[in-house]
Amino acid sequence: MSLTETSTGRPRAFSDVIEMLGRRPGERLALGELVDAFGDRAFGAVMLLFGVLNLMPWPPGGTTITGAPLLFLSMELAWGREALWLPGWMERATVSRATFRKLSDRFMRAIRFTEHLSRPRLRFLTSRFGQGLIGLACVFLSAVLVLPIFGGNLIPAIAITFFSLGVMQRDGLAVLLGWIVTGITIVVLFLAWTIIVAGFEHGWAWVSSLF
Repeated sequence: MSLTETSTGRPRAFSDVIEMLGRRPGERLALGELVDAFGDRAFGAVMLLFGVLNLMPWPPGGTTITGAPLLFLSMELAWGREALWLPGWMERATVSRATFRKLSDRFMRAIRFTEHLSRPRLRFLTSRFGQGLIGLACVFLSAVLVLPIFGGNLIPAIAITFFSLGVMQRDGLAVLLGWIVTGITIVVLFLAWTIIVAGFEHGWAWVSSLF
């Protein structure tokens, strides 16, 4: 049974592929198996999985591990590759199938609801040029994820999730939401940096006044 298409040749829903991967035999699920399962939708699908993974609360440094694959995938998308390519060591990276099933079950209701709302529209935003711009934005967002900032993963992960959904479903509205959240990310980072610099300057002035 093909994971990529139904018996009528239509692409399977993202949620259906996820469920079928979780039910497949074998204790471990390889990343390469995920890529093969999604076929020509692999870019958006795999990035969406990592985007959702980064929405979860992680201790400082946790998103350095979960964000690194996104950085690699985003670079490929920005470069304009038509098909997702992974080095052998990344293809062979595995996760427990039971853990994968548990995580997917946790988000399945939200995934199916999103699928119900999503459809191809505003296609110029998911054109090849548009996907290149999305890739550049995701490189920036993934770099933020990799930084060990407590709580700093949520907004960039939301943006990446929207972008990934848009690429996979050819949904320009999701991409537009991704750009909006990217703008919010930039504003938040700017404000955070301004506060840090102001705090440092205030602290330095206080220390200097002691001497």
